[in-house]
Amino acid sequence: MTTKEHDKALFEAAEAVRKHAYAPYSKFQVGAAILADDGNIYSGCNVENAAYPVGNCAEPSAIAAMLAGGGKRIKRIYVTGPGAMPVTPCGGCRQRIREFADPDVEVISHGIDGTPLVQTLAQLLPHSFGPEFLAP
Repeated sequence: MTTKEHDKALFEAAEAVRKHAYAPYSKFQVGAAILADDGNIYSGCNVENAAYPVGNCAEPSAIAAMLAGGGKRIKRIYVTGPGAMPVTPCGGCRQRIREFADPDVEVISHGIDGTPLVQTLAQLLPHSFGPEFLAP
């Protein structure tokens, strides 16, 4: 499958799951889809909670689905949300992605009414701290 075909499949998966986001407070529904090292696509959406810190962003929801499905590493990730501005992962999600992705992995951030932004994880999270720093 080509990068263009992967991106189309990732976009469709992120948009499909975004419709199921639970966002009664912000009304800002986000979807994320991961192409994993096992060749499968895993998706997740944001889940808000009245006790705000208890909610989940879409990206860690997709990471949890990847791990539950048997994937280990992120090869590409696509994030969708409303509006024209690219919906980029928050700082905490960038670090969560870093745990499972190499710095050169491309993160596609897409406000569905605008143009997707494609950046590497290193561009989104420069000078990051990763699991290799803790290796024996």
